[in-house]
Amino acid sequence: MKIDTLVVGSLATNCYIVSKNNKCLIIDPGDEANKIIDACKDKEVVGILITHYHFDHIGALDEVKNYFNVEVNPKNIDGFNYEIIETPGHKEDCLTFYFEKEHVMFVGDFIFNDSIGRMDLAGGNVKDMRDSLKLIKSYPDDTILYPGHGPTTILGKEKRHFIYYI
Repeated sequence: MKIDTLVVGSLATNCYIVSKNNKCLIIDPGDEANKIIDACKDKEVVGILITHYHFDHIGALDEVKNYFNVEVNPKNIDGFNYEIIETPGHKEDCLTFYFEKEHVMFVGDFIFNDSIGRMDLAGGNVKDMRDSLKLIKSYPDDTILYPGHGPTTILGKEKRHFIYYI
């Protein structure tokens, strides 16, 4: 599985293009639809995954979805195996997409490198965030986290910070 990162929009949101056997998923098309479409031009787009519905993660969603005529947050896609984990806290609709075989999670604004998502925005909730952090602790330490902003990190490293939040 190949993962390309496009940084899009005024808030520098990470949009991921996840490719396997000339098929791809688009994760969080936050802005700059033409840039996202161009990055996928030689691939078969088979779905779009949205970690949460804040504007900076869905700004180009309608345009990209209509261009490729694909489903949003499909449960099963041929060639891509992932678990959809509900991880509210930053927002009530937050989802994490876990690709177990590849040891990869797309976490949106749930967890960042050395931090977690804000809970003071509309839809944020401290108790939900604590519950989500407790849930995600059960996943393998070597899981690579792909956040909605900034660099990747490793779950085991981030778990050490959880004591400050839960």
